[in-house]
Amino acid sequence: MSVTVPISDPVESLPVSSRGPAPTSFPVKLIAIACAIAMLYYGRAFFVTLISAIIITFILQPFVLWFMRMRLPRALASFVVCTIFVLLVYLVGVGLVTQASGLIDDLPGYSQKIGELIEGGAERVREVEKGIAQFMPKRLQEPALPPELAKKTKKAKAPLPLTDPNAPPPVVEVRVQPEQSPLLTFVYSRLETIYSVTLMASFVPFLVYFMLSWSDHMQRAFLSLFDGPDRVVASRSMESVAVMARAYMAGNFVLGVILAVLSTIFFIFISIPYPLLVGPLSGFLSLVPYIGLPLALLPPFLSALPFFTKLGAYLIIASVVGTLHLFALNLLYPKIVGARVHLNPLAVTVALMFWGLIWGGIGLVLAVPIVAGIKAVCDNVAAWKPYGKLLGD
Repeated sequence: MSVTVPISDPVESLPVSSRGPAPTSFPVKLIAIACAIAMLYYGRAFFVTLISAIIITFILQPFVLWFMRMRLPRALASFVVCTIFVLLVYLVGVGLVTQASGLIDDLPGYSQKIGELIEGGAERVREVEKGIAQFMPKRLQEPALPPELAKKTKKAKAPLPLTDPNAPPPVVEVRVQPEQSPLLTFVYSRLETIYSVTLMASFVPFLVYFMLSWSDHMQRAFLSLFDGPDRVVASRSMESVAVMARAYMAGNFVLGVILAVLSTIFFIFISIPYPLLVGPLSGFLSLVPYIGLPLALLPPFLSALPFFTKLGAYLIIASVVGTLHLFALNLLYPKIVGARVHLNPLAVTVALMFWGLIWGGIGLVLAVPIVAGIKAVCDNVAAWKPYGKLLGD
């Protein structure tokens, strides 16, 4: 006599806790992505400050190690490096403020010149409209009223007096309010944003110091979250992100200095006002991906506006700045920066659109290093390597 024993599924026979995590459904993933985007948008001041501090920490880490080779403790070496960095930023800021103070005194002249240009442009637009109206069908043109009818229409529209015509005219008190500077008006309207940005920026030196002085402890604590081969992968990912951040920021800084020096020399040669302010601004703005050239042209054009009246001067400025921009991005950028980042143009464009929408102007600056850091992590994690290839070149 044979007995049939039902064979149970080994997976179903296991306890619920032993079967592994259940697959996440698509709606849950979509909700999680939406929540993450909302956090990035509403917490942009916090995230921008934290990411900026992390990038600066990666850049300054080799200098800390260099001072540690001179038998300095890590805390003291971190303090020395942060102090030097803050002093450099302060000296650059003093130079820019010194140049900008003269620019503020000349703001009335700039406002008058811009007003004249706007008025002249409006007059040209009206002339073009009149020229186009001559070629329009007569039925679409506004019929002109005879002079007699126009006078009667004006008299009919005149307001009726509400008081006795023999009464003395009323005394009207006119209060003249002091005219506010456009710069002060802009500052007042953006006071809350400026305050939040300044408050978050004040945390950056302290964050950088603590990250540098506690880097060994934080690295050990972070790697202790992983076991076995995963710990090796996490260590490689951290090192890849650090190398990428240093290469990207150092390369862009070198390119910015080269463009700033060349632009400043050219602006001094053609006698553009405030060349020590306009040159560095134009040089570093030229490094913004895709929109760097128009941004680099904006400072010299605005600075030359009250003094240069001929179109040829602006064409010379545009040609020289454009040549420097193309030379830096087509010849120097691939050798200095591109060899370490390895991002395809589509990934860079989408990243600029996304981070620019979420964080504004600072998002355009941080978009490439953020995506390059994500790619560095994907290249070291086996399950994420297809995403790294999708982002790579």
